[in-house]
Parts: sequence; structure tokens; C-alpha cells
Amino acid sequence: MRILIVSTLKRKVEPKFFASRSRVILQLAQGLVKKGHEVSLLGTGDSYIPDVKIIPLIEKGWVDAKPVENEFVRQVANLLELSRKIVEIQDQFDIIHSHVYPDFVPAVIENELKKPLLVTLHNLYDLYMDDLMSHFKKTYFISLSNAYAKLYKKAKIYKTVYNGVDTNLYSYTEKKEDYMFWLARLPKAKNADGSFMDPKGIRAAIKLAQVTGMKLYISAPVEDHDFFEKDVKPHLSDKIQFVGEPTTEQSVPLEKIIDLYRHAKVFLMTINQQEPFGLTLAEAGSCGTPVIGFDRGAVPEVIVNEKTGFVVPYEKGVEGLKEALSKINTIKSQDCRDHIVSNFSKEKMVENYEKTYLEILKQ
Repeated sequence: MRILIVSTLKRKVEPKFFASRSRVILQLAQGLVKKGHEVSLLGTGDSYIPDVKIIPLIEKGWVDAKPVENEFVRQVANLLELSRKIVEIQDQFDIIHSHVYPDFVPAVIENELKKPLLVTLHNLYDLYMDDLMSHFKKTYFISLSNAYAKLYKKAKIYKTVYNGVDTNLYSYTEKKEDYMFWLARLPKAKNADGSFMDPKGIRAAIKLAQVTGMKLYISAPVEDHDFFEKDVKPHLSDKIQFVGEPTTEQSVPLEKIIDLYRHAKVFLMTINQQEPFGLTLAEAGSCGTPVIGFDRGAVPEVIVNEKTGFVVPYEKGVEGLKEALSKINTIKSQDCRDHIVSNFSKEKMVENYEKTYLEILKQ
């Protein structure tokens, strides 16, 4: 197959860069090439994937580009140009697979396309997405989990294809140390009253460490420094440590992040939102590390309750997390690893997307 992957313009895609959406794109493109397909990437000029043709739309991703007076206008202009470019080059491909941010943008050109368009939905669900996407009948929307797909009441989700992780990179060890690990982004989201929304649940992780006395390592890109200063920094101590610097992009080398995953007694997924997937769940499990997470989003689909971790009812809050933590030694590291290798590896993800492409092309 001749496959066009339409990349996010927010960031570049290349082997040493590990932002989550970029990483999925990289691994999918590499896997498809390995299977003998001809793959091109429409995105940033500084992207690089071996044996993949890069079709540059802009020189650098938005996070790396030179500042402009109106960032919103630049991004809209880039997205419109991206849509135009897809229409222009579509005849060179059999199928078009978009990972654009915001996700729904390429669907607006579906009536101008003669080739099938798949759109993988990485964004959080919201009513406005459901309303807008319901108008696009020809686009194949792909969900990252069944739980996420069920949130859509108007738009039609074609199928679920789970994300995958590099199980060689996130390598296994049975040797664990006595600490918890929490890794996510501290976003700018706020509640109506102006308080920090905390969608990733850092407050619950900190509270769990405080009530149990167990060591907690936190690592997070920080989009809102006021959030960090008010909700995280005052609680830091010998027991609760922030790894790296509170910068907008991850400051900790990947090798260090993997080391924290591998040796943690438990990884915490204390989300307050309906996460579409959560790569960290699979990354931890690949390292043989059990997960304790609230039953939100894809958590119950990735974690086998009482075998690879514990799925805690959200209403039980920190007390539920504490109860699960008291039983964490009943989880076998090898079970965590085996489950991810079988169901959430990058090879499995590529295989499932390849099947999806062929299924669509036969219709």
C-alpha cells in the first residue's frame, strides 16, 4: 500500500523525540515500512523517520517555531494549508491516515477526497467535537479505546485501535524499589471558579504519598507554573520529589524516565478525566510495573484488575488508592509484562492499523 500519514504540526516526529502523539506516529510509520508498505509523512520539515518520505509543510513544529504576533492565526493558516496539500497530493496514495492536532481538522475536506481518510482521535472528548464530527459521514474516525468511543453519541466511530509501545525500549525488570511513580502533564485547564482543574490527578497522588508515607517521584512537563507553585511545590520533600525542571516540555532524559518506570513498585494513573488511552499505562506494564488507576477512560481496558494492577472506583478516591496500594505485592511483574506484550505492543498496533486499512480499501 501507498500510505500517507498526516502528522501533527505541533511537534516534529523523529526517533529521539518522545512526545506521545509524535511517538505513536513514528512507531506506526516504522512498522508499516517494515511490513513492506510505501509510507510518506506530511508534516514538519525537521521530522525524520528512516525510509519514510517527509513532505514538509512547515519548517518546524509550533512549539519550536519562532514566535509570531498572533499564534492562533498562524496555526489556523497552517492547518488550512495542510488540508489543501492533502487534496493536492492524494492521488499519490491509496489511503490517508491523519494524526493532526486538532484531530477533526482534515475531515472538513472529505468531499474533496477520492481516497479514504482515517482520523485517529487523540483529543479528549467534548460535546463540540461530537457535534462537529457528526457532519462528516465519509471519514473513518478511529478511537483509542472502547470507553472513549462510547462517549460519542452523534458522531460515528468506525472502530477502536489501541496505541502500542516499544516493549524493547520499555524493558522488563522484576527488581523493584519502594517508591511510587507519577508521570503526566500539568495542563492549563481551570474550573469555572478559576481553580486548577487537575485533569491528570496530581493532587490525589500527592495525598496518597502523604497518608501512606511511601516515597513518590513526580515527573511532568508544566504548562501552568501557577498550578505547580500552588499545588505541587509546597508539598515537595524528601518523600515527595519532583524529577527534572518544571518546564513546558519534558526536561528529563528518556533513559531516566524508563529507569523510574522499571524500578517503581507501582505506577499511579490518578486521572480525573476520561483519558482516550494513556500510553503511560502500557509503558509501565511493559517494564513489569503494576498500575493503580481510577476507573476512568481506558484504564479498565489496559489494566487487568487484580492481575496487572488495580482499577479503583473513582468515587473511592484516595482511600481506594490506599487500599489498592496495600495489596500491590500480590501483583506479579511478569504478568504485567506479558499482558502488554500480547495486547499493547507497537507491533500489535501496526498490525491492527494494517488490517483496518485493508478492510477499508475492500469496501
